Amino acid sequence: MTYKTVLLHIDDSASRDARIAVAASITQACGGHLTGVSLTGVSRLLYQNQSELDADPNLALHLNFLRERASRALDGVEQQVRAAGVTSFEQRVVDDEAAGGISLLARYADLVVISQYHAQDKSPSVMRDFPAYVLLHAGRPVLIVPYAQTQPVLAPPAAARNVLISWNASKEASRAVSAALPLLQRAEQVHVAVFDARLHAAEHGEQPGAELLEYLARHGVEAKLLLLDGGSTRRGDIGDALLSQAADLSADLLVMGAYGHSRLRETILGGVTRTVLHSMTITVLMAH
Repeated sequence: MTYKTVLLHIDDSASRDARIAVAASITQACGGHLTGVSLTGVSRLLYQNQSELDADPNLALHLNFLRERASRALDGVEQQVRAAGVTSFEQRVVDDEAAGGISLLARYADLVVISQYHAQDKSPSVMRDFPAYVLLHAGRPVLIVPYAQTQPVLAPPAAARNVLISWNASKEASRAVSAALPLLQRAEQVHVAVFDARLHAAEHGEQPGAELLEYLARHGVEAKLLLLDGGSTRRGDIGDALLSQAADLSADLLVMGAYGHSRLRETILGGVTRTVLHSMTITVLMAH
């Protein structure tokens, strides 16, 4: 398994360059194709009534402004990507808002690369629920780069050198581990963290984490098991404990399932997922 198509969200936020570097490193390591997409912020649903759009000169002027801004966000991207060794690359400007547009395009990719939401970034196409919406609607694994990137971006083939897996034997966690295999196989160290295994004995079995380690070994990944006690902490606090464990291990990638559901535009996340999305300081690969 590898990532043959990587989808990269591009805007004019301060975290843009770090996000591009991470996506380019992974694409180059996998010998894949990178698609960079800048979105105008104009919902595709507006274009169902194209005749009214064309008839309104003020709206047309505003649309042209948004398209020009989206185009400027792509300035220099190809040079950065080519310098990282990516040989197959394309970039597009798409008329849509970020969450819905990226989620649709993700269906034709193996991996989606976006950034953690940051309130100080004022991109017109990005709303507060952007990462959560993409996680719940893309149908693909999502790699989220922290807006304050503290770890250096590693050169291929080690797109991630030290990986921590959060394992609770759920289908979401299983999906995340499977999706992360191209990165796990290139890592130097992999740890599997299991919190409060006794509370989920039916899912974990007699030896919590043991079968996952065997699964990873069959894919050439040697991992170490960490059985951790969450005590009486709330679910959100497990997220803090997980990030603290990642820091203690000097991990540069966290792999975990994303938990939540959506009612129309309302996104409701589980406590651990919400905490990690808010407080992450390392790159996180999530799958729903």
